[in-house]
Amino acid sequence: MSRLTHLDADGAAHMVDVGGKATTQREATASGRISMSAAARDAIAEARVKKGDVLATARIAGIMAAKRTADLVPLCHPIAISSVSVELVVDAAGVTASARVRTTGPTGVEMEALTAVSVALLTIYDMAKALDRAMVIGDVQLVAKSGGRSGDYRADG
Repeated sequence: MSRLTHLDADGAAHMVDVGGKATTQREATASGRISMSAAARDAIAEARVKKGDVLATARIAGIMAAKRTADLVPLCHPIAISSVSVELVVDAAGVTASARVRTTGPTGVEMEALTAVSVALLTIYDMAKALDRAMVIGDVQLVAKSGGRSGDYRADG
């Protein structure tokens, strides 16, 4: 078994030193879903939720979350993000969120993309919970990444 990168020789958690890694362009895309009742979905799609524009607020929350990932996930590096986009699509069963994050640096942005999606979905739940407390958040995953030593990755193969 290979050595775990976030543990030192004594088994204590530590931040990986990325100082010697090459600076490259990196990008990551993540997605996730929130399922809900038809009534909640319709209220969100038609901007009828009393708390305000759910999709606009969730998009901003996702962008802000990507920028604060190192404050939320203990061993993540604070990195200079060059771009974050969050897309929210309402469908018959709820909302699908996707986030794409870009940087040029020595470490990737997978955690930033995953955090953006997660917080966008949590924001939708928070804003619409009065309409449907049974909403379910799920299927949060890394869809793709590019750049860095480990190369490219796509969830579909």
